[in-house]
Amino acid sequence: MKKIITIAGSNSQNSINKKLLSYTSYLLKDVELIPIDLNDYVLPIYGTDFEDENGIPTAVKKLNKIFDNADGFIIALAEHNGAYTAVFKNILDWLSRANIKVWRDKPILIMATSPGDRGGTTVLQTAVNYFPFLGAKVVADFSLPSFFDNFADDCISNTDLNEELIQKMQLFKQIIIPFE
Repeated sequence: MKKIITIAGSNSQNSINKKLLSYTSYLLKDVELIPIDLNDYVLPIYGTDFEDENGIPTAVKKLNKIFDNADGFIIALAEHNGAYTAVFKNILDWLSRANIKVWRDKPILIMATSPGDRGGTTVLQTAVNYFPFLGAKVVADFSLPSFFDNFADDCISNTDLNEELIQKMQLFKQIIIPFE
C-alpha cells in the first residue's frame, strides 16, 4: 500500500488548513496516510552556528527517516504575511540540511486556505515555485478561498470548489497508483 505523508503547515490547534487537510485525506482511499503534526517536532530556530555546535537535532533525523518511506505528500500551507508559517519554514530549513531533496522527488499536492478571498494563493505560489528545488514533483495545487464561507460540517460546501479538489485528488492518486 502506498504511503502518503500529510502535513498542515501550522502549529495552531484550530488551524483551518488542518481542517482542509483532514477533509482531503478523507477523500483519498486505498493508501496509508501518515499525518505529521508539526507540534511533535519542536526545534531550535535553524542557524549554522547551532548546527556546527550541535549537529542536526534528533527530531529532524526522525522526520527525515519518515520522509524516506513516503510515496507522496499532501501539504496544506497556512499563510502568515504572505509566506510560510515560522514553524513550517524552520522545519523545512532543518530538513534541507538532512537531505536537500526534502520531498524525495515524489509527487506532491499543495493546498492552502485562508479566511480571505485569496485563499492563501501567495504562499501557495511560493511553494509551487520553490518546492521543486527541494525535490518535489508538484502534481497539482489547490486554493480554498474564504474558508468560513466555503467549508462547513467538515467538508467543502461550495460545489464547484469541492469538485475542483476532487479532480486534483484524482490526478494525484493516478500518479501515486497509476494502474488502478
